[in-house]
Amino acid sequence: MVHVGMPAPDFEALDDQGRPFRLSQLRGRWVVLYFYPKDNTPGCTREACAFRDTSGSFAQYGAVIVGISPDSVRSHQRFKQRHGLPFLLVSDPNGHIAQLYGVWQERQLYGRRFLGVVRSTFVIDPEGIVRAVFPHVRVEGHAEEVLQHLKTLQA
Repeated sequence: MVHVGMPAPDFEALDDQGRPFRLSQLRGRWVVLYFYPKDNTPGCTREACAFRDTSGSFAQYGAVIVGISPDSVRSHQRFKQRHGLPFLLVSDPNGHIAQLYGVWQERQLYGRRFLGVVRSTFVIDPEGIVRAVFPHVRVEGHAEEVLQHLKTLQA
C-alpha cells in the first residue's frame, strides 16, 4: 500500500469521456483520489454521491476529486450521468492502478474469495506527495472525514 510521505504513483488511463488521463496532469493542485469497487452498487453510489454533495467544499480548498474503479468508460459515463457526478472517473479495467496503490487485494463476498478493489482514499498534495491514506473505507461520513483532514493539512 502507498504510505503517507511517498510520491503518489503516476499512471495513465482513460477517463469517463474516453480521453487519456495522467495523474501528473493535476500537479499544482490537491487531489482526492478514491478507489471504489463498482459503479451503481449501493455502497459505491452512496460514496460517490457524498463526494458529489461535498465537491463544492473540496473545490474551495483547491482539491480535485478523482474516482477510480475497474468499470469501463461507458459504465462510468452512465454512472456519472445518472447521479450528476461533477468529478472525473477513471477506468482501471485490469486493476493496474489499484495494484500500484496497493488496493487490489483479496476480498470476500457472500463466502466467495476474489481479487478486487478495497475501498480506499488518498489525499495528494500539489507536489504529488501522499499526505493522507484512508484504507478499508466505511462509506458513511467518509467524504466529510476526508474534507476535514484536507482542511487540517492546509491549516
